[in-house]
Amino acid sequence: MTPLLLTKNNTFIIGQVASLMGYVMNGIFWVLNKVGLPNIGLSIIIMTVIVNLCMLPLTIRQQKFSKLQAKMQPELNRIQKKYQNKKDEASMTAQQQEMQAVYAKYGVNPAGSCVQLLIQMPILLGLYRVFYSVPAYLPMVKEAFFPLVDDLIAQEGSAEFLQTLSGASMFSRQFTNDNFVNGVTTYVQNTYIDVLNKCSTADWTALTEKFSGLTAEITSTLNKLGIYNNFLGLNIANSPRYMLTTAWADKAILGVIAAVMVPALAAFTQWFNIKMMPTPASSGSNDSTAQSMKTMNMMMPLMSAFFCFTLPAGMGIYWIASAVVRAIIQIFVNKHIDSMNIDAMIEENEKKAKEKAKKSGKSTGAASDMSSISSMSTKRIDSGSKYSTKVSASREKEVEAKRAARKGKKYKSGSLSARANMVTDFKNSDQS
Repeated sequence: MTPLLLTKNNTFIIGQVASLMGYVMNGIFWVLNKVGLPNIGLSIIIMTVIVNLCMLPLTIRQQKFSKLQAKMQPELNRIQKKYQNKKDEASMTAQQQEMQAVYAKYGVNPAGSCVQLLIQMPILLGLYRVFYSVPAYLPMVKEAFFPLVDDLIAQEGSAEFLQTLSGASMFSRQFTNDNFVNGVTTYVQNTYIDVLNKCSTADWTALTEKFSGLTAEITSTLNKLGIYNNFLGLNIANSPRYMLTTAWADKAILGVIAAVMVPALAAFTQWFNIKMMPTPASSGSNDSTAQSMKTMNMMMPLMSAFFCFTLPAGMGIYWIASAVVRAIIQIFVNKHIDSMNIDAMIEENEKKAKEKAKKSGKSTGAASDMSSISSMSTKRIDSGSKYSTKVSASREKEVEAKRAARKGKKYKSGSLSARANMVTDFKNSDQS
């Protein structure tokens, strides 16, 4: 996998998605610059809204699946309980058929949610690449590092010094790359910008002290980046952890509060999203799936807070904006799903199942059998008998006919069949 280079990420699929997202964000930044608001934080928020709106159809399908799953989960739980201690092949097949019938009844594809996540994942990873390496995708931001970069390259020992800065470790391989060693101009420039883009305030101070002759260039670059990176008083290039450390050392209370707000809001918005999500009904207090979901729902807000505390604040802004947009969408999706007529939808799905069976050349009996299984009342699940379904009348007549034929059949004297038949005749005569 290609590291986070200024030269755009070229990982398969993700690299292409990141380039597309980069073009969109660059367009947003260009428009903001035209109206006098060239701000990366604001670009991230607008970009987040646009991406979430574009993924709205997928989001609605995913939330619809979650909502319907919550409604059909009790039926699935009862089927699982019915076959809980039956591990033979016939029971496993019957269980699978009954569960598939329930999915068909509600018009839900069990793999549908996974497919939607697979589609969304490259988009989210592509966005992450863009936000984490902004100069690679926004030419105006890249230009802010010049002429400083060219002047630094001309300074003796600048490459060695850059490798001592806090953000240089992830780019260590670039300094030993043949392109860097051979002095390929574009590659060397990109490497310098990669490192400088991850510099904290302390790194810039150390750079100024080391190369005092470039103070004017460093100040000009910081001023330009300050306009781009300043969002509500925060430098989104710095991590909240770094902000908290410096603010605490300077005894700046407002700085401490600002540093804590980003991870705190990220955790809260993530928690609020989880609370709004429909949850499947549990089959009992010992339901391992429900317990796992509960643990995950507790951990996700904490993980959000941790990541947004250690990563640049720009990532935290994206995290918060995404959660807020998802929450707004979730409110409308919940209202839409709650207003749906589930009974009418079930009836429509049953009709579709029959039509599909006809088109595929299968008998309609199979579809009707599936329909009867899915609509079977839970009261019909036998709690005491060995079997929970009744034998059809035609099947009973067939069995009785075989029994009658067997009674009139003659067996060879002394054979095993003749002896078995004697036992049967004896039992029948005793009962009569």
